[in-house]
Amino acid sequence: MKATSRPGRAACLLAAALTVIAFCAGDALARSYPFGPRTRGVNDLGNQFVPYHAHLWDLLHGRAQGGLLVNWQSGYGASFLPDLGTYLGSPFALLVALFPRDETDLAVYVITVLKLACAAAAMTGLLLACRPGRWWAAGLLGASYALCGWTLADADYNPMWLDGLIALPLLCLVGEWARTGRRFLPGVLVVALAWTANFYTAYMATLGAALVLLLRLVLARPPGRQALATVGRAALTTALGVGLAAPLVLTVYFGTRHAYPGRVRAFAPVPAEDVLARLLPTSYGWGSPALYVGTTALLLALALPFHRAVPGRVRAGWIALVLLAVLSLQWAPTHLVWHAFATPQGSPYRQTFVVCGLLVIAAWHTLSYGPPGPRALIPAAALFALITALAGRSTVLRPLTWPVLLLAVAGALGGFALLARAGRRGPLAGLAVALLLGAQAGESAATTAVTTRLHLAHLDDYAPWGERQARQSALIAEADGWPRHRTDPGREQTVGNDPLLVGGEGAQYYSSLTSDVLSRTLTALGGGWTSRGRSVQSLDNAVTDVLFSVGARVHSPPDPHQRHSPPAAYPAHLTRRDVPPLVTVRPRPDNRPFGDSPYRNQEILLGSRVYTVPPLTVRDDSGRPLPDRRTGAGTARTRPVITARCPAGTQVHLWAPHYSGTARLADGTATLFNAKGTRSRAAMAPLGTAPASGRLTIRLTPSRPGSIPPGAIGCLDTGRLRAAAARLTAGGAREVTVSDGTVHARLPAGSRGLAVLAAPRIAGWRCATGDGPARPAGEYHGLIAVPVDPQSTSLTCTFHPPGLRLGTAVGGASLLVLAVLTAGAALRRRRAPMPPTTTSPRERVTTAH
Repeated sequence: MKATSRPGRAACLLAAALTVIAFCAGDALARSYPFGPRTRGVNDLGNQFVPYHAHLWDLLHGRAQGGLLVNWQSGYGASFLPDLGTYLGSPFALLVALFPRDETDLAVYVITVLKLACAAAAMTGLLLACRPGRWWAAGLLGASYALCGWTLADADYNPMWLDGLIALPLLCLVGEWARTGRRFLPGVLVVALAWTANFYTAYMATLGAALVLLLRLVLARPPGRQALATVGRAALTTALGVGLAAPLVLTVYFGTRHAYPGRVRAFAPVPAEDVLARLLPTSYGWGSPALYVGTTALLLALALPFHRAVPGRVRAGWIALVLLAVLSLQWAPTHLVWHAFATPQGSPYRQTFVVCGLLVIAAWHTLSYGPPGPRALIPAAALFALITALAGRSTVLRPLTWPVLLLAVAGALGGFALLARAGRRGPLAGLAVALLLGAQAGESAATTAVTTRLHLAHLDDYAPWGERQARQSALIAEADGWPRHRTDPGREQTVGNDPLLVGGEGAQYYSSLTSDVLSRTLTALGGGWTSRGRSVQSLDNAVTDVLFSVGARVHSPPDPHQRHSPPAAYPAHLTRRDVPPLVTVRPRPDNRPFGDSPYRNQEILLGSRVYTVPPLTVRDDSGRPLPDRRTGAGTARTRPVITARCPAGTQVHLWAPHYSGTARLADGTATLFNAKGTRSRAAMAPLGTAPASGRLTIRLTPSRPGSIPPGAIGCLDTGRLRAAAARLTAGGAREVTVSDGTVHARLPAGSRGLAVLAAPRIAGWRCATGDGPARPAGEYHGLIAVPVDPQSTSLTCTFHPPGLRLGTAVGGASLLVLAVLTAGAALRRRRAPMPPTTTSPRERVTTAH
């Protein structure tokens, strides 16, 4: 049976429909968005994927600051093509343009559901291509694959990974085409699409498809030359497909090489009982392989060794492949192979969807040879009971697991029993099918609901678009002045990528590709971050606003969804500042290296002294000094006080990157600092104005153990800062234009020294002055810098992402080879002799008359 036949199409539609119904029903049971008041925006879904889709909406509608090469809204100017390839490479992402912008959350949900439906249909088509069988059974197993535990536990809030879920069965189909010598061109295009959509999971899917192809060859036992030809066709198809995707893949690869290094962690396998427990419905645990594929599929896979209708070689081959795949999850060397030789910073079992796919294909081989009888089901049920007993000690099981499991087992075994008695047709057969489909849909909906609720309990979560975001967006639109100045969405962030979600141009940026130079530069200037340096935050500081040409800033109250507190009484509002242009000229640049003090580092970059950094004393609750300046570590350190002296009228700042809690100057407003070990760093913050006496008393309320550095207080002389800003403005560019990856500035006549563009000097920038040649841009304390002389009256900087030229060359070569091979194959077909006809010429003449 072919998947393109009428039963095949019906099977694909059944799989898609069953998947959508079960997934949406689970979210409705959990009262999750869009079916209830609970947000879906957990972890990276709220922080990254929704904002990136909002930015894509802006790009598609011509409203974004920047283009495909540079995203001028985030990180004061970030390379966008690597982010596009990482988060938005899927063709499904384009569907966001069909929704209103304030419904981006809904658009991402619809895209997620569509991806799941396509994954179910693709697996169904693969199953029917591997072996003929009952169409409804293929549809059921296709849905069980799409709603596997990996999907529900890890991928539904990382929707880019769902492209790998679709890619696995499609790449296995490409292997089938290579085995039969068909559809070379479509095969190359499928590989290219998979690697373009999300190369990370496509890599894992390609490994899985290669294992399936090798097993199929071992079971088919073709002659050696034919087997080598098949492997050669598959390798060529894969190489050309990856080559076509190279412009994006290599850009992402080089982007990761320039990214801020994340946490390096060693792989540690989880206990065996946790692995077994994740085979069961409603189980949930962070950092363990989510192997759930549904009770029906699991029972079928367990029945495979005992189903005598299946040839012995097929049973042995698929049992061995599934066992080896499961064991590979727990062995460090194979773990590294699955993850391209780099242990992930998050869940270490991102390849689990491949193992789930192998389990489902093994289950199909059981069922496609005929429903298993009691001789196969009884030992399979015994194995299932043993797995359940061993898993009972695991902490990843939930109270709801047992009733759901009992109902699912009853439905599966009852359905198989009815199917064995009824045959292919009749009322009992229909009842059996309904029972099996109902059991699959029910346990998948329950697992979806439990997982959705546990996501909210264990992960950070973010509210969908609402009044807060609408207010921020309106204020930013009111103050928009790009590229004359930047408008920062504000220090009190709503998500990790506020500029992409609500607009504006700020420091804030969260990506796996956050550049090393951006993170280190902002850290040296007093900035804060989370996600171990890859989610940099806005810095509410007048000096950095001058340095980065932030002429308007939104000030919002704390997000009540994040603080779990009532909304603040004051509304979001704007402040404006006169700032220099994006391009300034430093006649005598200060080339001293940055040091430990962010106040001195800001002054080096500014070129003027504007801070007083006084000595300070940290005292405990009883007034005794704390020489180690540690807070919150004991009973006498729960409410320490910082004392110091600042010039009257200066603006008081506190820099405490390793402090967590609130700080309050005299009777001022409490300011939150939120450091968490190596995971996050607190940003410098203004506390208020120094009194006429100059004596400062800063009261701390720690929320966890932390520390205060010796140069924590900085007293900013705002008059000196205004004078420094005026000097930079006077010598700065007279006009600056920005278009995607090009910045052009008209400089004052007679400029000399160093022209500095207020953007991080990420790899890929080249600059030219006047009519001179473009050369790699220099760096001035992390910013783009170019020497200028009195004859230079213009500056032009252009950006080309590293890897794009090489990727384009590889893609062009692959396209050329593909065109030659396709043309050659077409020419051979035209020259091939026509097949002999079974009708004689005499008969043809008679028929014609």
